[in-house]
Amino acid sequence: MQVATRYRQRLGAAVIAATLAAGAGSALADTLPGALAQAYQNNPQLNSQRAIVRATDENVPTALSGYRPSISASASVGRQYQRTENQQGGLTVVTEGDFTPRGVGITGTQTLFNGYQTGNRVRQAEGQVSAARETLRLIEQNVLLNGATAYMNLLRDTAILDLQRRNVEVLQEQLRQTRDRFAVGEVTRTDVAQSESRLAAGRSQVSQAESNYTSSKATYRQVIGVEPGKLAAATPVDRLSPGTLPAAVDTGRAQNPSVTAAMFGIDVQALQVKINEGTLLPTLTATANVQQSWDVSPTTPNQFSASVIGQLSVPLYQGGANYAQIRSAKETLGQKRLDLDTARDQAQANVVQAWGQLTAAKAQIEATQAQVSAAEIALNGVREEARVGQRTTLDVLNAQQELVNARVALVTAQRDRVVASYTLLSAVGRLSPVVLGLPTSIYDPVTHYHQVRDAWAGTRTPDGR
Repeated sequence: MQVATRYRQRLGAAVIAATLAAGAGSALADTLPGALAQAYQNNPQLNSQRAIVRATDENVPTALSGYRPSISASASVGRQYQRTENQQGGLTVVTEGDFTPRGVGITGTQTLFNGYQTGNRVRQAEGQVSAARETLRLIEQNVLLNGATAYMNLLRDTAILDLQRRNVEVLQEQLRQTRDRFAVGEVTRTDVAQSESRLAAGRSQVSQAESNYTSSKATYRQVIGVEPGKLAAATPVDRLSPGTLPAAVDTGRAQNPSVTAAMFGIDVQALQVKINEGTLLPTLTATANVQQSWDVSPTTPNQFSASVIGQLSVPLYQGGANYAQIRSAKETLGQKRLDLDTARDQAQANVVQAWGQLTAAKAQIEATQAQVSAAEIALNGVREEARVGQRTTLDVLNAQQELVNARVALVTAQRDRVVASYTLLSAVGRLSPVVLGLPTSIYDPVTHYHQVRDAWAGTRTPDGR
């Protein structure tokens, strides 16, 4: 009875960890939203993708430069010696001298028409920006999902380690009681050996649990960016996902960032076809030039010139390279459309899989809760029966192990329940700091885009670099 009472007390304390609620009331505990907010701000992969989006923003002002003139200035200076011989009345007249010719000039070139290539390049660059933003949203989802998984894995492994340590304490007490009973002749040496064997197995399980805990802690540090503290309970986010599987599938096929990125990829490639077709159309440019020269020659001290020239270029044949580029772009466009179908099918498969995992996790929690309750009752009954000689020591040890296994299964099921809810939210394309309501400032890529879109000059980035 004493052993049974102590076992129930110790495992009763462990049930806090087993239900993933350890530290829920502590103001110092780390929370899942807080951890995800830190990952959102600090994750290097996410910050790298943000830099890629900012670099892609610069494609738009690069394309817009096709609407603007190209202006260049030139200056020249030199030293020149000149000797001239002329025949005058039978005499040779020699004229010689040196002078310093110099001049400055300005040339401006403006494209008036280039087969609509500039307009298509601008729209293509804007499509590239949109695609980059969707890729950023995909990386955000992956980082947040990895963060939630790392958090729940560490929470699970912390609870399992606590359960296994407490199990070892109980097994040690069981071994002590068995040895005392062996000393007075109530049990045999076999009972003692069984208790010793089970204690050794329990210590092995503690070592394995410690290894899993250390690995999960390292993963948490890698994904979240900080060392973990005392982790608080986490709740599922089912309420943020569609309520039915068909609705979830429809949402995933339309809103998953891999799908939307593929859609923008089609737009970008369609514009590339138009750009290549524009090379077959005429090009019209205007060039203005102003030139001022001094000391041009001994007989021309100063010279000024100005000109405005319009040039029309009509491509007739360039060896067939432009036609090949057009055909290649069209084939790539067909590939992009197939990629969209692939992305939609993959998104649908991910939604169905996540939905099934979530449903299974819910059922598993109910089953393991019933398993824990039944195992507790069975352990109490076996101990009472063993006390009056109707059960052996091995029966008691087996009942203890079944209860520990049931609690570990409950911990794992509750972890799976939370992770599956985040996985489903990611599959439908709604896993974002705004939807989750994370306590952090939201990165808005539109801000940088408007800062650089109409910039005509300057090398400093908006953040001062």
